Amino acid sequence: MAKNLVIVESPAKAKTIEKYLGKDFIVKSSMGHVRDLAKGDDSIDIDKDFAPKYIVSSDKKKVISELKKLAKEADLVWLASDEDREGEAISWHLKEALGLDPERYRRITFNEITKSAVLNAIENPREIDADLVNAQQARRILDRLVGFELSPVLWRKVKPSLSAGRVQSVAVRLIVERELEIEKFQSTPFYRTDAEFNAEGSKVKAKLAKNFDTLDTAERFVKACSDFDFQVKSVAKKPAKKSPTAPFTTSTLQQEASLKLGFSVSRTMSVAQRLYESGHITYMRTDSVNLSKQATDSAQAEIEKAYGKEYHEYRQYKNKNSSAQEAHEAIRPTNFTAHEIGGDSDEARLYQLIWKRSIASQMSEAQLERTTIKISAPESNEFTANGEVIKFDGFLKVYLESKLDDEEEEVEGLLPDLKEGQSLSPNWVTATERFTRPPARYVEASLVKKLEELGIGRPSTYAPTISTIQKRGYVEKGEKEGTERKYKQIKLAEGSVETSELTEKTGSDKGKLVPTDIGRIVTEFLIEHFGKIMDYGFTASVEKEFDDIAQGLVKWTEMIKGFYGPFHKNVEYTIENSERATGERLLGVDPKSGRNVYARIGRFGPMIQIGEQEDEEKPKFASLQKDQSIQTISLDEALELFKFPKVIGQYEGKDVKVNKGRFGPYVQIDKTFVSIKEEKGDTLENMTIERAIELIDEKREEDKNRIIKTFDEDEDMQLLNGRYGPYLKIGKKNFRLPKDVEPAKLTYEECVEIAQNQPKGRKKKK
Repeated sequence: MAKNLVIVESPAKAKTIEKYLGKDFIVKSSMGHVRDLAKGDDSIDIDKDFAPKYIVSSDKKKVISELKKLAKEADLVWLASDEDREGEAISWHLKEALGLDPERYRRITFNEITKSAVLNAIENPREIDADLVNAQQARRILDRLVGFELSPVLWRKVKPSLSAGRVQSVAVRLIVERELEIEKFQSTPFYRTDAEFNAEGSKVKAKLAKNFDTLDTAERFVKACSDFDFQVKSVAKKPAKKSPTAPFTTSTLQQEASLKLGFSVSRTMSVAQRLYESGHITYMRTDSVNLSKQATDSAQAEIEKAYGKEYHEYRQYKNKNSSAQEAHEAIRPTNFTAHEIGGDSDEARLYQLIWKRSIASQMSEAQLERTTIKISAPESNEFTANGEVIKFDGFLKVYLESKLDDEEEEVEGLLPDLKEGQSLSPNWVTATERFTRPPARYVEASLVKKLEELGIGRPSTYAPTISTIQKRGYVEKGEKEGTERKYKQIKLAEGSVETSELTEKTGSDKGKLVPTDIGRIVTEFLIEHFGKIMDYGFTASVEKEFDDIAQGLVKWTEMIKGFYGPFHKNVEYTIENSERATGERLLGVDPKSGRNVYARIGRFGPMIQIGEQEDEEKPKFASLQKDQSIQTISLDEALELFKFPKVIGQYEGKDVKVNKGRFGPYVQIDKTFVSIKEEKGDTLENMTIERAIELIDEKREEDKNRIIKTFDEDEDMQLLNGRYGPYLKIGKKNFRLPKDVEPAKLTYEECVEIAQNQPKGRKKKK
């Protein structure tokens, strides 16, 4: 048996490390965290200094059992989880769960999975850092307390099954507040003027330095251009430099992968994790921009070899964030000579992005020449043309950072060599109606940037936070393509001026983060009753306190105590004294009944209500459609929801109805539901009883081919053909059939026995 047992988090990491260690080492994976806080109210003993009660996770009992056996047989156990707080906590939990004595284990870390880094770690073991463990414990316990106490308040005051979280709720607040800014924004039109000039056969595009407020002033200017003598007022050429940006941290990698590769934040982290575990890059959770001497030396050698000495310039980047300490190096390749790697497409593309950014950070500045040409225009105005020429490409040979901003300065390449006083003739001049734009909705990348700016969360929390707020239904990715908008354009061409009306799409929220009705109402409720928890500054100060705990400056129990006392009192007061939050909005009066029509949140989500609860006649209710919101729905749209379900005829003595569901329109007869496929030309409005019967019969035929056998003893029991073969269905539950049976020959009793003796299913990976 091997004398040394090395425990890491993941099987991929274990596989890579095993290659570097000899036969005296066996490397095993803990598959992530092995212990967590117990579920239920007794997980944290508030009266005993917030003592946590940890249990081995049910899906990790087998892993711990195997590791215990191997640990007993080994002379030494090496705890080699990641080097951040989370990794430190995993090592501590492993030590506790395996019952390891101090002389029987060593703690090792490495920033990259290379042979030299792993062997160096083995030669330089250390103790488990109690301060890092306490910082992670404090975060976990505080977040559990917030979630455990706030969520039941939301169940009682808003809607069942909701949840709140210290970081997630603040992230939702950012998105809600941005949406409110957009709704309040009043767009105003203006006219932007562009021109193209002919200069002795060369073309120059230029933009007027000012915008016009009205159609009349824009039209007057364009007409004045028709007989104006355009001349070059000035030509200015200035040298300029462009410097590379720092190598990637977790958040900048997430932003750039979103902009350049279209990756979501969680996809970026998943791919980066695989690259790290395969030994291709350094640790991917870091807020440091530092590069080690070994890294800068390797980058220099590769730059000089691949591009030449003039392309190298040594740089050491400093962190703007003083608390950057999760790891000691930026994300970089472990081997700078590998410009690209094999593997799947995602891994290859993300690796190349990391390689380019890292190598560019050690390259020379780009030397540019910027040219600005000013051209005289009517009414004492002037056109400006900007050009840029690269004299020496430097780091641009490899990499150019993307911009999150919607608009960038318009710069052309090389401009023709014009002289001051030179006459120009316009090929065309246009004044195009544009509109002031509201603030842009967040995308995942810009939300990460904002969270980082505010000091909310840390590298390891961005991806799970963004995933959580979408899973909880507080935020969703927009799907609207936008609406058509008309705009005017005045154009001078070939001596004549024409005004035309054009159309464009505007207001698309596709791929942007948009708050749902529930997200808005929960946010409003939490801001009203838990302002401190929802305060950006407070959330950032909590992160700072975690940092202080990690540095041994603050005792974690004191930090939790200071937070919990006032927070708990606030929870109790809110439960007793706050009103239920429904986001209720009076839309108007139903013309048929004369009763009030409201849009609000109900127990099952956004809904419309006609009438009051205390009325003699009970109120009517209808759920909103998927693309509707209680904030924007009109009275007419709300009343439209009550037109369905509608009986359109009878078939076999039963009513045939058409209705709108949350996921589209359908035909219903008894317990049979048939989706209306609008792509086939069927709609709720044009659905006839004849066409409905056709759809019902088609569905029955499909179901008949699906049904193998039914049972008189239990009408809810069926043997069916599925995508993956025959299976047993009883009510809403499905059961696998043994491989050696013929489904059609199974009796009722045999089916009951199969249902009662199902093999235990494999647990899905978290």
